[in-house]
Amino acid sequence: MPLPWQQWPAEARLLLGLVALWSLLGLLVLTSASWWVAEREMGDGAYYVKRQAIWLVASWGLLWLAMRTTMRRWLHLAAPALLVGALMLAATLVVGTTVNGASRWLVLGPVQLQPSELIKPFIVLQGAVIFSHWRRIALDQKLLWIGIFGVVILLILKQPNLSTAALLGLLLWLMALAGGLPLTMLLGAAGGGVVLGSLSIMINPYQLARVSSFLDPWRVAQGDGYQLVQSLLAIGSGGVLGSGFGLSTQKLQYLPIQTTDFIFAVFAEEFGYIGSVMLLLFLVIFGFVGLRVALACRSNQHRLVAIGCTTLLVGQSILNIAVASGAMPTTGLPLPMISYGGNSLLSSLFLAGLLLRCSLESSGLEPVRPRRRAQRPAPIG
Repeated sequence: MPLPWQQWPAEARLLLGLVALWSLLGLLVLTSASWWVAEREMGDGAYYVKRQAIWLVASWGLLWLAMRTTMRRWLHLAAPALLVGALMLAATLVVGTTVNGASRWLVLGPVQLQPSELIKPFIVLQGAVIFSHWRRIALDQKLLWIGIFGVVILLILKQPNLSTAALLGLLLWLMALAGGLPLTMLLGAAGGGVVLGSLSIMINPYQLARVSSFLDPWRVAQGDGYQLVQSLLAIGSGGVLGSGFGLSTQKLQYLPIQTTDFIFAVFAEEFGYIGSVMLLLFLVIFGFVGLRVALACRSNQHRLVAIGCTTLLVGQSILNIAVASGAMPTTGLPLPMISYGGNSLLSSLFLAGLLLRCSLESSGLEPVRPRRRAQRPAPIG
């Protein structure tokens, strides 16, 4: 531990408990959602759960590392890590593995890397560096990093991955708003983002089909609206109290992608309206605690990091739930710490570790190692 447990701020203690509960809940929900399909396709019902448990251990190790390392060091590492991430994103377009028409993965032996997930924490860190000193940095530095952020979003759009690109664009916009950037610039960026997203939808036929099927999924219930219809049937079948843990019927080869994008539908069917409301209340509590951490931070950089981490974890969760419940067009965003996937788990728990680090440093109790001064030679005589 970077500090004795008794000296931890109340927000840090609560955050660590919430993250642990979130991780445990995610593993249990994934067990129910994946067991039948894993037994049928892999011959081992625990196939996905065992792999997720291994990633979970590694991700908690990354969370511990994030808590142990000073925020100053993470902020110094943000720029080179973001540039490496941009190169990995470019590599996916050349040598990436294509799944369902999208090139989002780099295969390194037995490990599949998804740069668009792994780059998220460093987007937060570098965004905090730039937007916290916006009025003091030179124009060429502003243009350089705005250009790099834009290139990253365009590379993700090119995969194509509109949902992640939109999420990162919204994240940077909110961090810029919290950093006090001029409103005219923010409005211009928002307009440009809407135009870029509209162009992506018009260029990619499958994205246009998703948007049109979202408006009336029952009209194409056996076509482009099939996923959403099955998700709505699962949520509706849960009723008030749900069918019970492990007793979902829509996951039995009716609901597609039930371990990632639509895992909330399985949760809602098994735990019902009450369970779904409790999950939303959990996200509200997590967001409130994250906001408390941000308000307690002593520097603008730390404050923006806390805002960015909270926005990604809570915002992505709400977007995933909105997609599964038909409030938004179908996208490919996983539910943090619940959906199957090692890259998403690493990114989410790294973000949680950074948020915890912000809380620890905001208390003023975290010891800071003094810089060593060069010793002057003793005078002669």
